Amino acid sequence: MKISEDNFIEQLKDKNEKALEFVIDNYAWILKTVIKKHLFHLMDFYEECMNDCLLAIWENINYYNPEKSSFKNWIGGIAKYKSIDYIRKYLKNSENENIEDLVIPIEDNSLKEILEAEVREEVEKMLHNLSEEDRVIFRELYFENKNISEISKDTGLSKEVLYNRLSRGKKKIRSKIKTKEVL
Repeated sequence: MKISEDNFIEQLKDKNEKALEFVIDNYAWILKTVIKKHLFHLMDFYEECMNDCLLAIWENINYYNPEKSSFKNWIGGIAKYKSIDYIRKYLKNSENENIEDLVIPIEDNSLKEILEAEVREEVEKMLHNLSEEDRVIFRELYFENKNISEISKDTGLSKEVLYNRLSRGKKKIRSKIKTKEVL
């Protein structure tokens, strides 16, 4: 069967490798553009991130819904969030390296600051959909590493109310991420 623009999604769902080749031939430019945008300082991760994006498309094609977004936007979103994962991975690994074994050029600190700023910006975009009070709760719990008891004491809210707010906030963030057409 010849793979075309009309049938490549169905063929991907049927796990036809020719359909993945079609995606690479016709849509790889989108993945490359998005990955380069986010990983331009970390080109060592570029190829691995590209492979992870293709694997994610292959494994998650059943979740693609053409009524919610175009295929281009869907794979652009995959590339964006995979790239962010690689930035996080780089930041985590750079924090855990043995300082005695490192030769750190001056640029590394600025690169780390740029990457941290990008991650902070993406997190703020996700938290933007929440109320200011919920944003404070999320920041304290996930970024300042406070526990629920401390947050309860600080805010005067019961633990049950905090858990409910966190649950509703997570659902709201997930729904925004799933429905947002990002490229």
